[in-house]
Amino acid sequence: MNKINPHRLKKVHFIGIGGIGVSALARMMLLEGKKVSGSDATLSEITAELSVRGVTIHEGHDRVHVPRECDLVVYSPAVRGNNPELLFARELGIPTYSYPEMLGRISKGKKTIAISGSHGKTTTTAMLAEVFVHAKKDPTVVVGSVLGKQKSNFIGGKGKYFIVEACEYRRSFLHLSPYILVITNIDNDHLDYYGTLRNVQKAFNELARKVPKNGYVVCNPKDKKTKPALVGVRARVIDYTHERVPELPVPGEHNRMNAGAARAAARAAGVFAKDADVALRKFHGTWRRFEYKGKMKNGAMVYDDYAHHPTEIRATLAALRGEYPQKRIIVAFQPHLYSRTRLLLKDFAKSFKDADLIILADIYAAREIGDGTIHSRDLATRIG
Repeated sequence: MNKINPHRLKKVHFIGIGGIGVSALARMMLLEGKKVSGSDATLSEITAELSVRGVTIHEGHDRVHVPRECDLVVYSPAVRGNNPELLFARELGIPTYSYPEMLGRISKGKKTIAISGSHGKTTTTAMLAEVFVHAKKDPTVVVGSVLGKQKSNFIGGKGKYFIVEACEYRRSFLHLSPYILVITNIDNDHLDYYGTLRNVQKAFNELARKVPKNGYVVCNPKDKKTKPALVGVRARVIDYTHERVPELPVPGEHNRMNAGAARAAARAAGVFAKDADVALRKFHGTWRRFEYKGKMKNGAMVYDDYAHHPTEIRATLAALRGEYPQKRIIVAFQPHLYSRTRLLLKDFAKSFKDADLIILADIYAAREIGDGTIHSRDLATRIG
């Protein structure tokens, strides 16, 4: 991988610029005064908003989209190796970085707080971002959703802290250099890549061991799935379950756990507990995380949630049932990935107990190609 000096970059091109993470980096480069361009297979609200801000956006992928004077090309992990723009950039000798690799470069120049975990990392990252903004820490933030107050997936601060959502898929979070690492939890997700829960735990352990001796690992060390990830860790381990979490506007025990993790990380960074609590009391969630969309004409309330793992579905529905114990809950669910649906089929079938009616859409393929071995009707049969 070619080495770059981020401060000397003038023109940067992004492949897959409509992605929630990649678009955040595009915003960062734009804020730093760089000329930014990008492409994506389809245009979206994200690309439209970037275009308004001055980014040159191309629909589809073609080598002509890459500026010849480009200093750097950043590409989404979803981009395949035969992408014509990626191939052309390498043909021209332009440095190419994947999104995780670029996050790693940014991480080395900041005091990084990485929020990892199988579930809850987006919400926890957003909570911590709100706490740091309220505490006037002026953080730089990259999150895999849209922050409620900022209406953005990026905050461009001038302070020393870099708060980043750290994704475990394909071990991409190992590019980061965290001073404070949050592990919300560990579960059997991304088994299409890891194969077993044990391999997932090994990846988290490798990340936790990167935290320096004077740093912190915030987690639930008593949790049986998390405990193996702490073997050989040099940093101080902080148990977030001991935090006294204030009353939250967002429902659910899982959000109390997320808030506890955010509060513990903030206190490790020197934020006063009272400042953290003020921000947490005002936290109303993020895009597609138990997001209230409005009421239908018949009075039915509509929520949107990105839950795509059995554990997340159970937590979301439990929170909803807790809020509305007497209401009828209708769930419209689209399974995400053929591999996840196939590998966790039994767990998915048991995750809808708090729903009164379930409507299943076809499986969303995302990065995969269906082979005919799994279908939503298989899940319907198991549930029924």
